[in-house]
Amino acid sequence: MPRLLPKRGLNRDAHLVRSLFDTASLSHAPTRDGFGTGLVKAGEKDERITVLCADLSESTRTLPFKEAHPDRFVQIGVSEQCMPSIAAGMAMAGKVPFVASYAAFSPGRNWEQIRTTVALNDVDVKIAGAHAGVSVGPDGATHQMLEDIALMRAMPNMRVLVPCDRTETEKATLALAASEGPGYIRFAREKSPVFTTAKTPFRIGRAEVFRFGDDATIIGAGPLLYEALVAAETLAQEHGLQARVIDCHTVKPLDAKTIAAAAKETGAMVTVEEAQITGGLGGAVCELLAETHPTPVERVGMRDRYGESGEPPQLLEGFGLTAPFIVQAVLRAVARKRGERVPIEPKHAADAHAHLEAMKKTVMKEALARTPRKWGGKQPDASLASRRKS
Repeated sequence: MPRLLPKRGLNRDAHLVRSLFDTASLSHAPTRDGFGTGLVKAGEKDERITVLCADLSESTRTLPFKEAHPDRFVQIGVSEQCMPSIAAGMAMAGKVPFVASYAAFSPGRNWEQIRTTVALNDVDVKIAGAHAGVSVGPDGATHQMLEDIALMRAMPNMRVLVPCDRTETEKATLALAASEGPGYIRFAREKSPVFTTAKTPFRIGRAEVFRFGDDATIIGAGPLLYEALVAAETLAQEHGLQARVIDCHTVKPLDAKTIAAAAKETGAMVTVEEAQITGGLGGAVCELLAETHPTPVERVGMRDRYGESGEPPQLLEGFGLTAPFIVQAVLRAVARKRGERVPIEPKHAADAHAHLEAMKKTVMKEALARTPRKWGGKQPDASLASRRKS
């Protein structure tokens, strides 16, 4: 009987967009837009759906829900620590409340209230964390929430969803609204590729294989999953390696069956996330494989540091979260699988750090070129007088 060749390339059953790698024609939209659309649709389907927001209705995309269902929208002002408790009471009274704010504030500021009033009581409250990850951009480290996946994953009864694009975020929001029990959904501010479609499968707790491969596996969550697909294509074209790509939109409960099978079949794993690798998706995968199928794992994400102010593309590149760094991580994982010796510090991490420092010097040089000498720059101090006149 002839040996069946392993599946390779994009999974047609995933129904990804046809122009997947044509960046010029690919649509871009923030994942938060999908949350806003999904919330309105959920409200139309279920009159129990209510929304609480802490003075950020436009940013969190809860404004459309307010306009569509004003009698089920509660604006509580800058009181993030009150929201979970109020929502828990509403849930006990039969409502299905969504609590929305920046992820830095919810669950960042109100974690204890979520733990005590929502998760401990196992009530039907959904927490929405907006502006997560470094792609928030110029707002800087205070608003670039990176620890939320770890915080919420450690909480009993809490499910954690990190959808990859606008379309999947809408599906995740609808699925979360229709399910019972606490849940956390994380989404971003910056526009990112929309590469899934209405036909792309989605179910809470089930990871989806977007690309087949038998040399390594890349597991991603959030918008960086697109970078994982680009990296897999580069690996095939330039290195002759076929990487499986898994959309792990549900970080908790983790799809242990799909991930363990991938580890067994490919023998090399790379996780990709716009969050702390400690306690995030990378931590979850390492914990699972340590107990089921020990496998070389490389993690791409934020490595025990905070973000910085900058333009989103600069930050993603500077922190080593783009496709070229994912390629390096896969090559290292494959080398480890083959028993080759590798440096203690991963090359993708070292290169990212060096690249970030070089970017900082370039930005500082450009800034000083526009700054008067009085303030330590290169411009003549006379430029200050011309500024006063204007």
